[in-house]
Amino acid sequence: MYFDWTYLLVLIGMGLSLLASAKVKSTYAKYEKVRSLSGLTGAQTAERILHANGIYDVSIEHISGNLTDHYDPGNKVLRLSDSVYGSSSVAAVGVAAHECGHAIQHNKSYAPLSIRAAIVPAANIGAAISWPLILVGLMIGTRSASFFITAGILLFSLSVLFQIVTLPVEINASSRALRALSDMGILYGDEVSKTRKVLSAAALTYVAAAASSILQLVRLIMIGRRND
Repeated sequence: MYFDWTYLLVLIGMGLSLLASAKVKSTYAKYEKVRSLSGLTGAQTAERILHANGIYDVSIEHISGNLTDHYDPGNKVLRLSDSVYGSSSVAAVGVAAHECGHAIQHNKSYAPLSIRAAIVPAANIGAAISWPLILVGLMIGTRSASFFITAGILLFSLSVLFQIVTLPVEINASSRALRALSDMGILYGDEVSKTRKVLSAAALTYVAAAASSILQLVRLIMIGRRND
């Protein structure tokens, strides 16, 4: 039986993603038990940071789920999950501050964030139709097959580009968050380092996602060359 060794690239990507996910969950679980000295909840922290940066048109909402926190630039809404909104742990405060980092990026027209927003439609289309095109190319097995496979690979590369652009956006948001928490006295002493560990673990999930996408793209390119 023939074994396609390029599946190893997919398995490596899956392994990286699983490890990163486990790391962020365990790190958050550890530091959500550590209450911040300020006693501010995630929602209160978000409000203070936004107002300190002159942002008053972003609303803060409670959303169900665990670590489903995100900033919605289209509606200017910062949504905080069950484990963050009303919690005063250093983990919750850090996540809330991170999402504020995105709101600040949006307010200041941070270039990588603008680039990511611009490529979202193309990346979504690429992710949706790249594989069908590649599968069609593999199935028809004619001279036109290379056209479909190449088109699919190019479209998939858009989603890879999105993952790559996401990295500086997330790292910058965490940097802004840590600076705000320290400068504003929301966290004290080693609380900042504990929060940094939470945000660093979260950043690993984006690194793993980008690495997984790149490995998948390499695999598709190899498959395309094999079918030329």
